[in-house]
Amino acid sequence: MNIIPLFVAIPLGAAFILALLGKKETVSDILVNSAALCLAILSIVLIPFLRDNGVFVYTMGRWLPPKGINLVLDGLSLLMLIVINSIAFFATLYSVSYMKRFTAKSRFYSLFMLMVAGMNGVVLTGDFFNLFVFLEIASIASYALVAFGVEAEELEAAFKYMVMSSIASILILFSVGLLYGLTGSLNMADISEIIQGKHNLLLSFSLVLFLAGFGLKAAIIPFHAWLPDAHPSAPAPISAMLSGVLIKALGVYTIMRVFFNVYGMNIQLGWTFMILGVISMVGGGILALRQTDFKRLLAYSSISQIGYILIGLGCGNYWGLLGALFHLFNHATFKALLFLNSGAVEYTTGTRKLDEMGGLSKVMPVTGTTSTIGSLSISGIPPFNGFWSKLFIIIGLIQAGYLVLAGITVLASVLTLAYYLRVQRFVFFGKLREKWAQIKEVPKVMCVSMIALAIICIGTGILFYPLIKVILGPAIAVLQEGTKYSLLILGGMK
Repeated sequence: MNIIPLFVAIPLGAAFILALLGKKETVSDILVNSAALCLAILSIVLIPFLRDNGVFVYTMGRWLPPKGINLVLDGLSLLMLIVINSIAFFATLYSVSYMKRFTAKSRFYSLFMLMVAGMNGVVLTGDFFNLFVFLEIASIASYALVAFGVEAEELEAAFKYMVMSSIASILILFSVGLLYGLTGSLNMADISEIIQGKHNLLLSFSLVLFLAGFGLKAAIIPFHAWLPDAHPSAPAPISAMLSGVLIKALGVYTIMRVFFNVYGMNIQLGWTFMILGVISMVGGGILALRQTDFKRLLAYSSISQIGYILIGLGCGNYWGLLGALFHLFNHATFKALLFLNSGAVEYTTGTRKLDEMGGLSKVMPVTGTTSTIGSLSISGIPPFNGFWSKLFIIIGLIQAGYLVLAGITVLASVLTLAYYLRVQRFVFFGKLREKWAQIKEVPKVMCVSMIALAIICIGTGILFYPLIKVILGPAIAVLQEGTKYSLLILGGMK
């Protein structure tokens, strides 16, 4: 149980020390990668402990919930911790060489660790006030990281992101205030217990505010306007974190926790999720098809892929939830890989324009091969991991009788394949242009991150059953238990 606060303490401590290191780049590289690796290992170490004990509740200062501050580790929290900290390690490893082009590397790492601390806090906290605090820590750090290059494009994108995200934060804070006024509590489990069976206008209004606020954080259409500018402008490791992890930790996870475990899901919410999911899935795919900027195409693709997760959550049966959570895990992997690929291409060529590239796999074989694996994975081609998560979502929709939605999901996957084949054709295949003939593969440490993520895409596609059994199963159980969450947290403590 004492491991739980380390997920916040380690990155906060690392962020403080890194901010003091100044120009000591080697020390900064070692410290940030050691901290990230430690967090990734700790998240995996917790798997057998959670399996044997169910739910861990860590109380600050021995003040028991609902009065005190508590951190909660259950199957859903653990899944998110594994995703956040594993991708963070690969991003920091990649940054060792990639961030040499920027000044103030230690400050970059400090902000990075601050963002990781915020995300870990969001998925562990058991009360709404600290959810908001950790949400803001992660968000503010991400604003600065998007603007880290301090070029006009980065500053404009960061400002737009900050304005839109601040609106989301206001909506969330206002909703938290409404809940506190109605219940006199900020503890999620306690609020869930109090509001069950109650129906009033303010409670419904708070639910709508949460949906809009977390929808903005998750970049669901029509709340997506900030994402296509912010993600391409950021340095590649941050783009990988934003699309791969941040929109899920601050958006999708909070939607799952609040609507499944606090309010409780119903048929109206299920349909709302599925409608928003279809709009995001199809709209994001069509917008991605039109892009000529490599990273901007990947950003619109993220909007589309979040749509799959929402459809699975809205479907609500076992297969739908399994597909949604598996796709959340998969998308973090292959989208992080693809953004690192795009960063490698920009690192060597200095451009993100698809029509200026061509034949790069001849001079960048590692980047080209791993990008192909990532593209096939996200397009749902067997035996890669993306195939199974999309298949489970489709099975869930068919089982629930939503045949039209199942058909749209299949067509959206074909659309995804279309624009990723276009990326492969324009960037890596075809004739190598003369001006790129002398370029070389990116440094080995960057290649290691891309290769590791590509192996995960293949490995979790082949060995998906153990992953479902060990990691995804407990997370699905949390969603299926719904508002019984309050009994698990408060049952033995009142």
